Amino acid sequence: MDVQGYKWVRWQVWLCRLGAILSLGLLLLVFHWRPRLAVLARCRSCPLALADILILRDRFGQWHVVEVLTTEVEESSLELLGQLDDVEWRDTIRLYRDEKMLMRYYLYEGLRYVWLDRKGAFCRVSVLSEDWTCSDLYGFQKGLSPLEQSLRRNVYGDNIIDVPVKSYMKLLFEEVLNPFYVFQLFSIILWMCDEYYFYALCIFVISIISISFSLYETHKQSVTLCNMARLVNDVTVRRSSGEEERVSSVDLVPGDCLIIPQEGLLLPCDAALLAGECLVNESMLTGESVPALKTPLPPGDRKYSSDSQRRHTLFCGTQLIQAKGGGSGDSGAVAVVTSTGFFTAKGNLVSSILYPQPINFRFYQDAFKFLLVLGFIALLGTIYSFVILWQSKVTWVQLVIRSLDIVTIAVPPALPAAITTGTIYAQNRLKRSSVFCISPPCINVCGKVSLFCFDKTGTLTEEGLDVWGVIEGGPAGFSELVPEPRLLPPGPLLSGLAGCHTVTLLRGQPLGDPLELRMVESTGWALQEPEGHGNILDAQFGGHKVLAVMRPPPQGNFTSEAVAIVQRFPFSSALQRMSVVTVAQGGQSALAFMKGSPEMVASLCRAETVPAQFCHRLHDFSSEGLRVLAFAYKPVNVNSDLKAIERGEVEKDMHFLGLLMMKNLVKPESPKVINTLRVAHIRSVMVTGDNLLTAVNVAKSCGMVGSDEKVIFVTATPHTAQSVATLRFSLEDGATAQSSIEVITQGLYQGGFGYHLAVSGKSFAALCDHFPEYLPKVLMRATIFARMVPDQKTQLVKELQKLNYRVGMCGDGANDCGALRAADVGVSLSEAEASVASPFTSKTENISCVPLLIREGRCSLVTSFSLFRYMALYSLIQFCSVLILYTVRTSIADLQFLYCDLFLVTLLAILMGRGVPSEKLHPCRPPASLLALPVLCSLLIHICMIVLGQLAALLIATSENWYIPLNSTVFGTANLPNVENTCVFGMSGFQYIIMAVVVTKSYPHKKPLYHNMLFLCLLVVQFGMMTWFVLKPGSFIIRAFQLFDVTDMNFKMLLVSLAALNFMICFVVEMLIDMGMLNCVQLLRGKRPSKKQYKRLNALLSDSASWPPLNQTLSPTHTTIDSYS
Repeated sequence: MDVQGYKWVRWQVWLCRLGAILSLGLLLLVFHWRPRLAVLARCRSCPLALADILILRDRFGQWHVVEVLTTEVEESSLELLGQLDDVEWRDTIRLYRDEKMLMRYYLYEGLRYVWLDRKGAFCRVSVLSEDWTCSDLYGFQKGLSPLEQSLRRNVYGDNIIDVPVKSYMKLLFEEVLNPFYVFQLFSIILWMCDEYYFYALCIFVISIISISFSLYETHKQSVTLCNMARLVNDVTVRRSSGEEERVSSVDLVPGDCLIIPQEGLLLPCDAALLAGECLVNESMLTGESVPALKTPLPPGDRKYSSDSQRRHTLFCGTQLIQAKGGGSGDSGAVAVVTSTGFFTAKGNLVSSILYPQPINFRFYQDAFKFLLVLGFIALLGTIYSFVILWQSKVTWVQLVIRSLDIVTIAVPPALPAAITTGTIYAQNRLKRSSVFCISPPCINVCGKVSLFCFDKTGTLTEEGLDVWGVIEGGPAGFSELVPEPRLLPPGPLLSGLAGCHTVTLLRGQPLGDPLELRMVESTGWALQEPEGHGNILDAQFGGHKVLAVMRPPPQGNFTSEAVAIVQRFPFSSALQRMSVVTVAQGGQSALAFMKGSPEMVASLCRAETVPAQFCHRLHDFSSEGLRVLAFAYKPVNVNSDLKAIERGEVEKDMHFLGLLMMKNLVKPESPKVINTLRVAHIRSVMVTGDNLLTAVNVAKSCGMVGSDEKVIFVTATPHTAQSVATLRFSLEDGATAQSSIEVITQGLYQGGFGYHLAVSGKSFAALCDHFPEYLPKVLMRATIFARMVPDQKTQLVKELQKLNYRVGMCGDGANDCGALRAADVGVSLSEAEASVASPFTSKTENISCVPLLIREGRCSLVTSFSLFRYMALYSLIQFCSVLILYTVRTSIADLQFLYCDLFLVTLLAILMGRGVPSEKLHPCRPPASLLALPVLCSLLIHICMIVLGQLAALLIATSENWYIPLNSTVFGTANLPNVENTCVFGMSGFQYIIMAVVVTKSYPHKKPLYHNMLFLCLLVVQFGMMTWFVLKPGSFIIRAFQLFDVTDMNFKMLLVSLAALNFMICFVVEMLIDMGMLNCVQLLRGKRPSKKQYKRLNALLSDSASWPPLNQTLSPTHTTIDSYS
């Protein structure tokens, strides 16, 4: 973030105040819209250390102005903060007096930034605790003194996620100063000066109603978000004296020792768990409905990170269901506060809602540019009207008012609001389909998605797993397959299956990961947890602190002994394994068990214990689509401190035990959805943490890989001291070089659909680090990414976005949070009504929501396009009418303006957005550029037809023998009623209705017009009324609308026919443009390469007969085709 410092200059401040008075407040309004300009006008640049005001430029290029604040800190107390030395703590403040010191800081998006003299910059206050190690955290277990706590609170601030809820008066002030309403107010004042009282009053009332609704909704949303974010409760902390004290959560600071009760609590901060275990519901943050078991943080000197230590971190806003094993008495668990306020995980998510990153979407960018074009047209119209009015010798007041009036016509104030109508309707339809959206602008982005990534387990496949079988393995090889683990003889493998898990009991019911629940159930063993102090169970197992006991079933031919779990190292996606330490009854022996991905477990086992057929059997099982887990064990010294044993010590030199196979069925909806996306030319990519071969099998089962398509494995190895980095492509069936040549000769994988690349997490990392020149080519053809850790999923999404893909991501919200938030469209499958893990949350736990979301996105985008074009054409129709009538020394009547703006245009715009999406996804995506050739040509032709239509009506009327010329001595409404006004009003009224039909698109992204019955009925009613106004208006309508009573029915029928001809021409032109009439222009200028990188790269790879280079070992400097840049 770029930061610039400024200091107030007194004479510049007074000069600006004088300018504000002389400009009647206009200068203050400009400063309100452009705060950076206000700082530059009132201040001078200075070093950051002396700054009163800061200008920040964020990573999106947007500017922000913040004020530097100060707070008094006791110098004598600084040393008590602990982890940082006295010198560095002195760096956080600036000395002004001998005993009092002022700490300088500023607040930005809820985060506190403090001044560090040594670094010469403002840094996040979290930097003071970011270097804490696990050992440091254990040092805080003794608690902070009240003095230490007070000092830390001065530095870190209150522990509260404070969402500002502005008063209605402040909201009203900010809303009224919005450029849209300032322009609206300017227009109303202008109309009042021009004596358009009735029209101005109606617009004023509509604006008041609009502002009221806006204020109510804004305030309501702020209150809702504030209630969701604000979390204040009483918690128990341990002081340095050893006493436990009940305090408000607002007073918590990093370093506080938190005592968690057995019944749990709603956690008000981020904390590292040091003692005991906690069962946590994290669905509010991740969307994952299955509670997670958190275990104590392993001690050591490594740096603590909440991301890498997620299994040992309790996050703010999550519900701790129960805590146990934290010590004597009734204390459930012990944790140390690591982050507070907006620095917590919940604070980060609330901040992302309060301050969302700007959506980089071409439609919104082009909309702003188009407004500038309309502004330029308004300028030309103003100049033209000024000349006409000058020649008409009107008064100076009329000259100014009428000239400025053109601006309010050419630039419709309601344009920004109108284009959101389609999005609002789409959001409501999605909500009825149990898809919830917290970022409505993302709906339009859904319409341009070109690639969708899917997690596997729980997303493409069922969450639950069925045990398929277990097979023991050792130095002698593998034994026979046993279909049920309960049939295994007593031994380490059976004990490992029963005890290596994080399943816990909640009110007597087992709770945990579905895979582990099914695994434990298949053994027949029963879970028992300590009650009360747990001393009885501890005594039964040699005095060790017992977390849980697994007891074998009483019946059976074999008898097994119960085992007690005394230490758990929970599963980590990054490590791909978990482990436990168990003690036998009586405490005579201890065993460590590990389970995880077969490749990872085998790599941590002693080589002589892994069967020689390991790779072959794993290949066979994975190829059948089975979920394979490997088990290992080793004896542990029972006399050592098992609670303090480190994970690295446990998970090495293990003895291989065997493999557990589980069947993960593909959800019935998955193949249908994948096929729908494939037909719509939307790429589907699987991103999973599971085995590569299992992922390939699932990809084939759900249709990502066709039955006639090949899978090519990408194997990349990193650079080591013994070898260079290598890259190799090989067919899945281990084909020989000769058969690979045959594949290429037959052309089975040319054109992008004959083959798919499969990449593992390790290979993906090596590609990113050592083969960046090959990475785009691999991403273009890769469909399966396996053994991917959460960070790699996020990185994959970002790499695909670099190729100009609009990337969607669908996952269960647990390990996919980063990828869901990084994607252009993130969909979390969750039972929660709205998860902040992603913009979209679907309560339907299958991927059928994905085509629905894309269809709604396309419908919304097409509707927004239609509404934008309609509002632009509406302003241009009125613009032309006014200029034509000005030219002949008359104008539009007040009630005519009101009728066109409110009854015709406003109602049409509101109901136009009700169009519903098509049932099928079409292969082509809707356009997103308002400045594309078809759009601009269409608008230009329609404008020409509008002008010609109005001029033709005027010329025909003036050529009639009953035509009465205008009074040339007066101007404007004083000339009403007259033939010119009546003809132009009648023709323009038809044109408003005509353009609503012409620009309303349906096929292929929306259902036909007749499905929007309200809109269709309104069109019929409005067309009937305009026909009535033209053919037989009646005396009341003639007087009210100040129309000329034309008695010639032939002329009136000719006017209606002229409107019909205008409609036919515009409709046919629009249809021809939609059918590709302008393709001939593109042929003349020649085919240009696509602006999208993935399309250019796809064309390059499709023309290459040597990609991918099968069965060749490539080095980072070796290339087989020209590198793509």
